[in-house]
Amino acid sequence: MAKFNLIQQFLKDISFESPNVPELFFKQDNGQAELEINIDIPVKGSENNLFMVDLNVKVHSKLKDNTKTIFLIESTYTGLVQLDEEKDEEAKRRTLLIDVPTLLFPAVRGLITRLTAESGFPPFAMQQVDFTALYEQRQQQKTESK
Repeated sequence: MAKFNLIQQFLKDISFESPNVPELFFKQDNGQAELEINIDIPVKGSENNLFMVDLNVKVHSKLKDNTKTIFLIESTYTGLVQLDEEKDEEAKRRTLLIDVPTLLFPAVRGLITRLTAESGFPPFAMQQVDFTALYEQRQQQKTESK
């Protein structure tokens, strides 16, 4: 792991949609819900080893039977990171794509929980994300697609 300093973290963008409310609240049996969660971690570098790490999280809850959207949340939570000088590119990449998102995730998780609760739905607390496993899975996919 490369040494780094998380200078600042902040909410860059958040969107909440529930296009089928209040209809969903009035029906007795809406059927089974399913969740689709997507996580993306774009990194933008700049001079002086400063990096912006975006933790993009999309949570889409929909009804299994008719694919009606219950809610859709899209958020971008960002960390501004200063890396120490690091020659090992793999160590740098792992720090930016594993260690930094691991630090940012609790804030995103809290935002999503509060947002769903405030919207009238049961609070949705995301499971912890294993960013190491996610990184390795994506590296494997890149290797297989070559």
